[in-house]
Amino acid sequence: MLEFIIKLHPEIAIKSKSVRQRQTELLERNLITILKRLDPKIAVRSVYDHLIVRSKLAAQRGSFIARLQCIPGIVTFAETKTCHFTDLHDIFLQVAAVYRAQLSGKTFCVRVKRQGNHEFSSLEAERYIGGGLNQLVNNAKVQLKQPDITIKLEIKQEKFLVVVETFSGMGGFPIPAQQDVLSLISGGYDSAVATYLMIRKGIRSHFLFFNLGGNAHEAGVREIAFYIWQKYGLSHRVKFVSVDFMPVVNEIVAKVDSSLLGVVLKRLMMQAASHIAAQLGIQAIVTGESIGQVASQTIANLAVIDRATDTLILRPLIYHDKQDIIDIARQIGVEALCSTMPEYCGVISKSPTINAALDAVLAAEAKIDVAILSNVLTHSKIYDIRTIEYQAEQQARTVATEAVLPRDAIVIDVRSPEETEHQPLQLQQHLVLEIPFFRLASQFPSLDPQQQYYCYCEHGVMSRLQTLLLQEMGFTNIAVYRP
Repeated sequence: MLEFIIKLHPEIAIKSKSVRQRQTELLERNLITILKRLDPKIAVRSVYDHLIVRSKLAAQRGSFIARLQCIPGIVTFAETKTCHFTDLHDIFLQVAAVYRAQLSGKTFCVRVKRQGNHEFSSLEAERYIGGGLNQLVNNAKVQLKQPDITIKLEIKQEKFLVVVETFSGMGGFPIPAQQDVLSLISGGYDSAVATYLMIRKGIRSHFLFFNLGGNAHEAGVREIAFYIWQKYGLSHRVKFVSVDFMPVVNEIVAKVDSSLLGVVLKRLMMQAASHIAAQLGIQAIVTGESIGQVASQTIANLAVIDRATDTLILRPLIYHDKQDIIDIARQIGVEALCSTMPEYCGVISKSPTINAALDAVLAAEAKIDVAILSNVLTHSKIYDIRTIEYQAEQQARTVATEAVLPRDAIVIDVRSPEETEHQPLQLQQHLVLEIPFFRLASQFPSLDPQQQYYCYCEHGVMSRLQTLLLQEMGFTNIAVYRP
């Protein structure tokens, strides 16, 4: 039996009773929605300031922990174990079985909460169990203030609960604590991290992608969006909107002064985003812009860009340094994938202005054929992100897929390290290389070009997208393995 105690974010605990109740109910529903994928019979129960999760699938422990660490609204959670006992010495023996290995070379203390009628007090239990552990583990030491390990026990009648291990959660608020947002995603670090921060804040974040690089660009960005949603926002369905913006870029390059290219492009993107947000009933746009990172992101230029729309524009990275953003990208698992995305931008000025005048920008925009912007919006594609598997299949319809492998084939397992660790792909007659999808584009060129490779993942989504990307890069010795 697996048992976890879920602690909500401290900000939730100080809310009014009605708000706290709503936030707790949201998290409870989200836990059930996500964890049912691991155990259809998962049990989740709310107990005032925490929730209890129970499952009979002990073999799924690692998967449960990985999932709980990525659900917005959980600040910490602890794996616990509920046991029956006969006397105080029996409790000591069972606690020792859990903690003996962890205490080696550490300082520790024992804290006991007790309810019911027993022959010992809470303080007596702490002294007996702590003293026994101190004698049992030679190089462990009792330390009541700031110990390395605090052993927490709750004794109720004839049962006691021991905390086996404590984990950090994602923090933030459960989805959807606020209204939806439309997050502009380009495939780079900034937009990916900005989207993650919105999700962490409990906001259902839909994706808007302005395509500047064809099928390969869209396939790569879809992959990043799908990864972020599947790992951090899985409890709620969202939209992925793709707009072919190259006709607009070509119009800008042809008619706008070089120094204003970046600002005009951003303004037209904000206008397009505002139109799509209104179409989806969304009140705010999210961007990955950071003050001073590029010429279009000075305060003066951002002020001009903001005037392109009345829609609220949120910039969660506004004060972050680039290295801070990359560090967060690494922490959330998208750094390697974002680093492989080429810079697709047809609007690069040699001498961009850092202090654009609104009158000059409006005059430049007046030269642009508005029908072009209207046309790309009319032909925008809106997907339910849950159907990305189907869309990937349609886009990669020319990708060869094999259910039975040739004798000399090599399989590349593109799943994340967590997935391959918990459920490795084992083939008796074929070599399996474990190369995570976010590293494949950079590592595949170093493999034997004469060898035929087959990408594999559990549902076939990432494998198809990766195969398409490699084919766009010019590789022909790659296909998909779907047993």
